[in-house]
Amino acid sequence: MFVSFFPRPKLFFISAAAWSLFLILLWFFGGQQFGSVLGLGPADPATPPIIGISVFWSKPFLWFYIYYAVSVLVFYVFWAWFAPHPWQNWSILVTSLILFLIYFTVQVSVAVNNWYGPFYDYVQGLMSGTRQSTNAEYYWGMASFAWLALVGMNVQVINIFIVQHWIFRWRTAMNDYFMANWDKLRHIEGAAQRVQEDTMRFSQIMEDLGSSFVQSIMTLIAFLPVLIQLQQHITEMPLVGAIPQPLVFAALAWCFFGTIAVMVAGIKLPGLQFRNQRVEAAYRKELVYGEDHADRAQPVTTRELFANVRRNYFRLYGHYVYFNIVRYTYLQADNIYSGLILGPSLVAHKITFGVFSQISNAFGRVTNSLQFLLNSWSTIVELQSIHKRLRAFEATLAGEPLPDIDQHYLDRQGDGMRPEDQPAS
Repeated sequence: MFVSFFPRPKLFFISAAAWSLFLILLWFFGGQQFGSVLGLGPADPATPPIIGISVFWSKPFLWFYIYYAVSVLVFYVFWAWFAPHPWQNWSILVTSLILFLIYFTVQVSVAVNNWYGPFYDYVQGLMSGTRQSTNAEYYWGMASFAWLALVGMNVQVINIFIVQHWIFRWRTAMNDYFMANWDKLRHIEGAAQRVQEDTMRFSQIMEDLGSSFVQSIMTLIAFLPVLIQLQQHITEMPLVGAIPQPLVFAALAWCFFGTIAVMVAGIKLPGLQFRNQRVEAAYRKELVYGEDHADRAQPVTTRELFANVRRNYFRLYGHYVYFNIVRYTYLQADNIYSGLILGPSLVAHKITFGVFSQISNAFGRVTNSLQFLLNSWSTIVELQSIHKRLRAFEATLAGEPLPDIDQHYLDRQGDGMRPEDQPAS
């Protein structure tokens, strides 16, 4: 799955993580200042933030673009020299472009959040009659938001298009790798399904899950400083009173509680999903045999096999009931959580409508990024099942013993598979 697309995957991902961490720390501990050499230093903290689309061609942003491009180029040149790979342009350069575009869309969200404060305070002034304005001033403020939304939308569309092509290249790499070793793999049960269907589903899930995960991480990195800056307006929290870093504490505690609750509720789902794949495979294989042999796929056999499918699905549906109760109860409570923690500050007249909107949006972004596991649990379960099958498939090429769960996958006793169809030990 990985060696076909990435050069020396384990070392590659470790080096990518280490290089990224180094660059992030360097940026926050002096890297932003390096741009001063080129006249692109950080903005003066005393100056008000730039509101609107022009922030993306301000000096700090221009310096970040250069910093990112040089960092990617250094990493690419090293791996092109250290371990050349036929897919290195896609696995390194295009991956870096995707990460940049995701980062850019997150920054658009930050710019929109910055727009909320002054504009909603302006609207509050109009509604209370304490501020005078003109139609032109109002529509100019709306136009500022429209530009941000338009740019963000188009960048996101471009990124989705690139991600789709990137994922298909990964699937192509897996397909080419497996077909190059087809003589060794063709005797494995379900080889055709694993090469065609499993690689297709793996790539599709990675398209959605991978993009969501990266966006969650970047949203967290971008909005945590915003939340820290805004929490100066919060004087106390419900029940606990005044505490240090109140918004950060509230976000982390709430998301930690939700993630643990969902993990406990869904702990059985991966195994049940994997069991479903086993009975589906047994039923499908009997039908395939029936295409070529008149004595196979007889009504008695197919009824028994489909009964196994039915029984396993009904068992899975039953477990999903309590999982969904926990999951959706938490998500509904999440909709009012920020309003609850901002209650004392609102009642005490400590925050304006603009600040309330900024805090609510930033808090929602941070909690949503921390809830990645909760929101993606069902997809992760499916990905685990596919990964187990492909991992067992690859173990044949490496001459490795199959993991215990994959040995269990091959043991179809009790799943309705005919004994003569079980693979030889």
